[in-house]
Amino acid sequence: MKQVIFSLFLLSAMTMTLMAQHNPVLLFPDGAPGESRKLKQVDDLSGNKVAGCPVLRISNVSDPTLTFYPAPADHNTGATIIVNPGGGYNILAYNLEGTEICKRFNSFGINCVLVKYRVPRHEGLEKHAAPLQDLQRAIAYTRSHADEWNIDPGRIGVLGFSAGAHLSAMASTAYGERTYPRVDAYDEVSLRPDFCVLIYPAYLAGENFSIAPELKVDADTPPTILVQTQDDKGHIDSSLFYYYALKEAGVTAAMHLYPSGGHGYGLRNTGHTVNEWPHRVLSWMRDIDMVN
Repeated sequence: MKQVIFSLFLLSAMTMTLMAQHNPVLLFPDGAPGESRKLKQVDDLSGNKVAGCPVLRISNVSDPTLTFYPAPADHNTGATIIVNPGGGYNILAYNLEGTEICKRFNSFGINCVLVKYRVPRHEGLEKHAAPLQDLQRAIAYTRSHADEWNIDPGRIGVLGFSAGAHLSAMASTAYGERTYPRVDAYDEVSLRPDFCVLIYPAYLAGENFSIAPELKVDADTPPTILVQTQDDKGHIDSSLFYYYALKEAGVTAAMHLYPSGGHGYGLRNTGHTVNEWPHRVLSWMRDIDMVN
């Protein structure tokens, strides 16, 4: 019975994926800054499945968008999560780490904004350079629409998976400077996320228990929670080293370290205890007063 219910959830989330792509908001109506490429988006469902269900892998994104997923009106906490799928900065696992996440957190009364940032990587630029512009613009746009969307502008956080977690960490540490040219009045608000959720993050680790040099953690870095498994051997140092940097800077931080589950599971039921992580994140959001 549980598997049937979960399969219905995934079917509903995939339907939501297709519907949501019909009403996105262009982050840069006149074209993304410095974007000379005009790519035809590719949607691929033919790759490896997760928990027996397909993963929608999107590539060739040159016009970044956001899509707002409001919480039910009678169950809206006012908190908002800006969701950033992973994919190595080359593709976006758009349903596994995007639309399914939005639907689950909507059920908790949390609004979501799904970012379709630019991929693949730009030759000659840092892997995160263009995506950070997209995410910063998404934060500004979201915060500027707080009244219209019935959300709290002081409770807007970022959540990311793998490369999307690196992107979320960048937004949490580089918020002091806008990385894109001003587009409109929406860009006058703060770019600082109020909290940060990192799920099996990639690219955060440096050498000898240090973090990647582009990450500048200090006491003003937003409260952060990390979810990691021990058997995700290629990425566990990202979580451990970043948590240590947060602790040393005096940032409110939490980490849930599970024994198994690997990498790239989203919130699907893969049979591992780590699949409970959305509930741990919700409890943590209550602890830091992002959800009442």
